[in-house]
Amino acid sequence: MRLPPAIAIPFDLVPIALAERTANMLLHRLMRKHPALFERLGEHKAKAYAFRPVDLPFTFVISPAAEEVTVLRSDAEIHADATVEGPFFILLALMEGRLDGDALFFSRDLSVSGDMEATLALRNALDDCEIDLPTDLAPLAGPFAPLVAHTAARIRGKVLFEEPHAWN
Repeated sequence: MRLPPAIAIPFDLVPIALAERTANMLLHRLMRKHPALFERLGEHKAKAYAFRPVDLPFTFVISPAAEEVTVLRSDAEIHADATVEGPFFILLALMEGRLDGDALFFSRDLSVSGDMEATLALRNALDDCEIDLPTDLAPLAGPFAPLVAHTAARIRGKVLFEEPHAWN
């Protein structure tokens, strides 16, 4: 489920400002599509959540109260209440509620540290929103939206359901 190096390595050249602007555009699109996304967090809405894809050179720190994403290089020091680390596709699938986070944690495909109560609140909020990234984000491609949605859904299906998985 890891990004192939041929795809991941070029991300080293992407400027942080561009990655951050893109991440914020995508977050705001998701917020418009799922306005209650962060409301279920309650007291944990003011916390910061870091997501570290092990196969990309970035860390994404989401601040629900501010509805913004800060992007850092993966080796930068992070200031977050909770951190989730794992392969990029696994993190996306967790956002959509397509994989069991507990099973991934116990199989060591996912690492979680920091405020576990806040992490569980975020997981519950995401599970309730029924996010479908290809469908939710494809309209950003304008007239190519149907093609982008179809292609992204096929890639998701291949990565999540056709790749062999070892339990340990």
